[in-house]
Amino acid sequence: MPKRSRPTVREVAARAGVSVATVSYVVNGHDGRVGAGTRERVLAVVRELGYAPSSSARGLRTQRTERVCLVVGSIGVPTYDELARELHAAADTAGYGVITLVADSATRAAQAHALLRRGIADGALIWAERFLPALDLDSLVRSRLAMTVIDNGVAPDGFDVVRTPERQVCGEALDHLITSGRRRVAFVGHRTGREPDGEAHERYAAYVDALRRHGLARDEALIVSGADDRVSGYRAVEALLRLPDPPDAVFATSDRAAISAIWAVRDSGRNVPGDVAVVGVGNLPEGEIVKPALSTVGQPHLDYSGVVRLLFDRLTSELPPAERELVLSWSFIRRDSA
Repeated sequence: MPKRSRPTVREVAARAGVSVATVSYVVNGHDGRVGAGTRERVLAVVRELGYAPSSSARGLRTQRTERVCLVVGSIGVPTYDELARELHAAADTAGYGVITLVADSATRAAQAHALLRRGIADGALIWAERFLPALDLDSLVRSRLAMTVIDNGVAPDGFDVVRTPERQVCGEALDHLITSGRRRVAFVGHRTGREPDGEAHERYAAYVDALRRHGLARDEALIVSGADDRVSGYRAVEALLRLPDPPDAVFATSDRAAISAIWAVRDSGRNVPGDVAVVGVGNLPEGEIVKPALSTVGQPHLDYSGVVRLLFDRLTSELPPAERELVLSWSFIRRDSA
């Protein structure tokens, strides 16, 4: 059976007895100059024929895709998920679609850059962490892509920047662990926790700074990966607890791994925080209901609405606004686990 061709705007116009321009006004929401009766007649034909305007053709006319990109450094991260929810909600309101690109390697970041340069979206919200340099932000600015970038190291230059005081507040949490008598503080980091060029991830840098500040030697046996998921976190802490001289505290760079650390300590017959104190990063809601409640570092309330607003402000402005910086509030949230 031959495939039915897609109805065209000319067919709708002919069936409704109006001009092509009138159909365009109605289906694109610019129907202030069209009478109510005509509008209803056009919409009835649109429904009857199943007509939908071509987004590609509209894009050629307007030079807009009506899409935004979310570029993140990995998938399955709760903070990225919350950011995605906020972005989708704002995009729905503004009539935009959302494309997600994962830049979890230099190759994928370069591919994301190429797609953005080719104009697959009007704007991008970027949280690519380690692989941000491969996105070549200067090149994207020249392509007139509206951007909001979450990063503590990049300067706003044709785009907006969102910063988080991770190093400072992680340092406060580590100070608390050490001043409360902990001397064997383990670091459970992400696989990309220490940069290949020697520049430390901020959470790892906070750990090293705290040890130095309190005169404690760095023990490489206590520095492990495992913060990327719950299973890895559990196994990492389980192995740490089998050391001849196990840790008396765990600083995990994600709440997922910190919650797994609590389970691993409990399953080893030890007590949290009596035998091993635990601190995470992220302030996930489930940290409040785990037993004992998780001490953590992060936003007091996860809220990325201001971040998303920066991007849509830039997208909808007739003239590019001056570059802005937004600092998200972070705190050490002390609960029962430390």
